[in-house]
Amino acid sequence: MKQKVAFQGEKGAYSEIVTMKYFSGEEIIPMRSFQDIFRDLESGIVDFAIIPVENSIEGSVNEVYDLLLKSNLWVYRETHKRISHCLIVNRNSDSVIKSVYSHPQALAQCRKYIQKRNLESIPTYDTAGAVKLIKDSRIMSAAAIASDRAAQLYDMQIVDYGIEDEKSNYTRFFILSKKQIKTQPTGHDATSIIFSINHLPGSLFNILGEFAKRDINLTRIESRPTKEKPWEYNFYVDIAGHSSDTIISEALELIEKKTNFFKILGSYSIESC
Repeated sequence: MKQKVAFQGEKGAYSEIVTMKYFSGEEIIPMRSFQDIFRDLESGIVDFAIIPVENSIEGSVNEVYDLLLKSNLWVYRETHKRISHCLIVNRNSDSVIKSVYSHPQALAQCRKYIQKRNLESIPTYDTAGAVKLIKDSRIMSAAAIASDRAAQLYDMQIVDYGIEDEKSNYTRFFILSKKQIKTQPTGHDATSIIFSINHLPGSLFNILGEFAKRDINLTRIESRPTKEKPWEYNFYVDIAGHSSDTIISEALELIEKKTNFFKILGSYSIESC
């Protein structure tokens, strides 16, 4: 029986491209929103999900991190994908391009290119969805920013390749599962945690000190509002290493005792797509 794997967007989205690599032969299901994905994964309607969590140029996908806080899902694996955008139009269109449709992150990643061409940016919920939109609506004076796969799937014309402002444009994706899948250390692992602390001088220093004294490398730390009290935050931390490593396990055990809220999202291997 095939496993069901969800991604956000239409066929041709970058998330679908990543999903096809890791779940070739399985049933791949496009969904409109991240909320839909988390709901169906938690309820068991799908078995896995691929979600973008951070872009190397535009930063974190905040909605996803807020959903990870509230959900009971686990990070099973992380992968990085180089993102190369194309400017896509309807075939046989001879109209002057006046506007461009895409996901807000893609529009931001191509900001200089869009400004140079003096185009109006129109945000949509998905890159490939933008291609589908201008095709279905036959908008001849507009283009979409998406992958070359999206252009092929919807039989559209690529006007320009590689229009992203920075060539070091990568997106991190998490593979999520409902059940915790115990992974073994590979030497290329990370552990993600969320915690909150008392709003007092030195509170965060006391937490980070547990990592520092053990020479544990923190690859990412970010705060997000708790949304319960003004100016109080949850901290999202990525740690280089696996939670089964003795020094990391010891640090996490001590940190949990010093926090008001503590959650491990998972220990997982990191790969490149």
